[in-house]
Amino acid sequence: MAQDLIRATGTPKSSFYYGQQRVNLPERYCAEKSRIQEIYHQHKGRYGYRRICLVLKQMGYGINHKTVLKLMKELKLKSIVRVKKYQSYRGRVGLVSPNQLARQFQASTPNEKWVTDVTEFNILGNKVYLSPILDLYNGEIVSYAVAQRPQYSLVGIMLHQAISRLEPHEKPMVHSDQGWQYQMSCYQAALQARGLSQSMSRKGNCLDNAAMESFFGVLKSEFYYTKKFTDADDFIKELKEYIWYYNHERIKTKLKGLSPVQYRNQSLFLTQA
Repeated sequence: MAQDLIRATGTPKSSFYYGQQRVNLPERYCAEKSRIQEIYHQHKGRYGYRRICLVLKQMGYGINHKTVLKLMKELKLKSIVRVKKYQSYRGRVGLVSPNQLARQFQASTPNEKWVTDVTEFNILGNKVYLSPILDLYNGEIVSYAVAQRPQYSLVGIMLHQAISRLEPHEKPMVHSDQGWQYQMSCYQAALQARGLSQSMSRKGNCLDNAAMESFFGVLKSEFYYTKKFTDADDFIKELKEYIWYYNHERIKTKLKGLSPVQYRNQSLFLTQA
């Protein structure tokens, strides 16, 4: 049979048998594809090819990010697209601080620079508001508050919780946009009482608080837009679970494949060693 095919097609014998061997070989990257699917679904589509590549390397697979991207395309797996966040600027209602952060989003130690903002969610016609503080050292959510009305207490509770975590010598800069909450005298007095400096983005310039914008983009694309909620209470419960996941389990490429909490703990261990 093989000889008949060789004569009929005019294919060199060596080429014919080489091709036959290739057909009979098991599919290349079969194990890697299986792992990629496991990792992708474990994190509910939140991981793109770079973070999946990091997890594979931690598992002992010698594979680069370009190959992972190619395999994900073959598997038709794609990380969720980010969506722009809600804006809540209401104009001048109090004192506005200068932009001391000046887009310097890197920090050399924990609790050196914090950024904050408020975002809104629509849950079956009901509004829910989230106010977090993010540490620029490792991207960790230091504290947050959730409420169904955008009152000052939302920001006040968050700030009080964040300050309570500080050591006496820690005095981070706290950066925000020019939202009405951050212009209020009670917010600014709370910062001053603890010796914290305030910084604000320039009017209408969202890039001045890009790190916070980035977190909201991840939160909404990985969590909010991928799930259905029965009511606001159900949403708040799952939101708290996601923030715990984000801090403790969700790895970041810029943190060398560690989660924010893992990275902070590692840095503290190295400092104390």
